[in-house]
Amino acid sequence: MKEFFCDAVVIGAGAAGLCAASVLAKNNCKTIVIDREDQPGGILKQCIHNGFGLRYFKEELTGPEYACRVAAMAIQSGAELMLGTTAVEAKRNSDGSCSFKVFSRDNGVARVTAKAVMFTTGCRERTRGNIITPGTRPAGVFTAGAAQKLLNVAGYLPGKRAVIVGSGDIGLIMARRLKWCGIDVAAVVEIMNHPSGLTRNIVQCLDDFGIPLYLGHSVTNIYGKDRVEGVDVTKLVDGKPDASTTFHIDCDTLLFSVGLVPEVELAKQLGVKVNPATGGAFVDDDYETTSPMVFAAGNGLHVHDLVDFVSEESERAAACLLARLNSAKEEKTTEVSVDKTLKYVVPTLTRPGKKVNFFFRPLIVANKAVLECHADGVLLKKRMIPFVRPAEMLEFELDVPENCSNLNFALTGGELL
Repeated sequence: MKEFFCDAVVIGAGAAGLCAASVLAKNNCKTIVIDREDQPGGILKQCIHNGFGLRYFKEELTGPEYACRVAAMAIQSGAELMLGTTAVEAKRNSDGSCSFKVFSRDNGVARVTAKAVMFTTGCRERTRGNIITPGTRPAGVFTAGAAQKLLNVAGYLPGKRAVIVGSGDIGLIMARRLKWCGIDVAAVVEIMNHPSGLTRNIVQCLDDFGIPLYLGHSVTNIYGKDRVEGVDVTKLVDGKPDASTTFHIDCDTLLFSVGLVPEVELAKQLGVKVNPATGGAFVDDDYETTSPMVFAAGNGLHVHDLVDFVSEESERAAACLLARLNSAKEEKTTEVSVDKTLKYVVPTLTRPGKKVNFFFRPLIVANKAVLECHADGVLLKKRMIPFVRPAEMLEFELDVPENCSNLNFALTGGELL
């Protein structure tokens, strides 16, 4: 078995992994990036639409262009990319280092050992099975991302007339893409009473093409033996389908855009605890998980709105990893929590006297809301937010006060919609 040794191993060569590797390698940290794909860039490679990079690169790029930029950054910084390589097993060694058993065409079965680990494993899509949609199981049922890869990479049309379940950003972008390719998009069906995707995608991908969006509705049956033939759509009343409102849509294709789940299975082998609110790891203000010298960033930590945010976060996490290689872990004594108006906060643990960027996912739709922070029950800071939508992540920079044992964040006031 071949052996590879390094200071830091990065698991995943998407935007997060490549940006983290760039920071690590250019600071004389021997870095290996492992990814099962033959080309770096992750999901960006199949996102051929523009809109990427406006914040991080200060110019508008397509997904493949963004992927090429960050891959070049990592390579020029001196990071070693171990592509076409799948990490299947992780373990902690007696000296505190971590080892990964990997499979690849070039090296067969090999072992990679590092002093520190950065998980940038991204997400997988939730499927029809995750939301238990009734009906037959014919061909023509895809996740939005799978259909995107089929169309943009392989060059195959997934069907002729489609219905999209869920108004997540990938599904919205695919609605537009399908229309551009001459495929009729009959409807987008969303279980919530508000869209799950960014407002700009609702406007540019649905409104501009006259695609109907059914909020507060659910697909309650799928028809077809060999191929999808149609679906039933039903309005939800108090969260339950009202059979009297059911209507039928003929289609041969059904796309699911019903959320993303962070990939954490490999991290759990190293004792990383998972935050049920995010699906990713619990991390402190240095992006270090509950397992020493194991860090996490990007969509594998919590789902971001923009890849630009992913790149920025992974660079911060890489800087923290570098610092930990040269110093002992500082005790974190301030717990961070959220009120019922917020789904989660990242990080969940910090230390007094440090400036920290906190990130949240709201659970309400409101205008003119106020994001408040209480330190040990006393109002510390607040900020007006003109528009609050679950699809848009919130950020709050705070100097954590000395002798503070608990921070709590909540959205208050506002005009609930």
